Amino acid sequence: MLALAQPAKARIVYTPTHRVIGKDQHYNFDLNHDGITDFTLVNSYGCNQDWCYDVLNANRVGSNGVEGAPGFLSIPYAYALNRGSQIGGSRPFRGQLMASSNMGQLGRWINVTNKYLGFKFQIHGKTHYGWARLNVQIVNSGPVIVATLTGYAYETVPDKPIVAGKTSGPDEESPSGQADPAVFDAPAPEPATLGLLAMGWPGVSVWRRKESVGVAQ
Repeated sequence: MLALAQPAKARIVYTPTHRVIGKDQHYNFDLNHDGITDFTLVNSYGCNQDWCYDVLNANRVGSNGVEGAPGFLSIPYAYALNRGSQIGGSRPFRGQLMASSNMGQLGRWINVTNKYLGFKFQIHGKTHYGWARLNVQIVNSGPVIVATLTGYAYETVPDKPIVAGKTSGPDEESPSGQADPAVFDAPAPEPATLGLLAMGWPGVSVWRRKESVGVAQ
């Protein structure tokens, strides 16, 4: 009985990988390897008679969430977290768009190296937190986006925050229980031209359409 009363020891499950997600490709995240897709990384490329565009999204599945919040044009930006950021607690998990490239560039994931997506997902009805480490580049000034996934991890103890980049437990929280807000998010690139507004930014319709695809997978 005394042993059962002890708090659960934090344990992080880390999966190293090297996966390149190029235009019109996707990657299904199964963070805890239970055969269920938790998130889908979708790289959508398309063209019309005037321009080509590429949009990189981190799409949630079900009630799961990607750390981030709505911003410019009410687009749900996914945060590009620095190593050492705490994922969990009261942080917002309403992100989706990582990067968009066409007549301009949008998103927190424009030309970044070793940044982290923060995840909130369900295992047997309980909330767990995790991260994925990626590099994202706009190739030859765009519009092609190339993302490289280099690893991901999750915390096995329900409701326990995880530190971005931490690959083994026990997971130690900061003394205050919160990470420094300054490390949460890279600066957001502004649109390169007003053409994004004039054309209604084709990425808006793309991320909305792809969200339903990601959830269905």
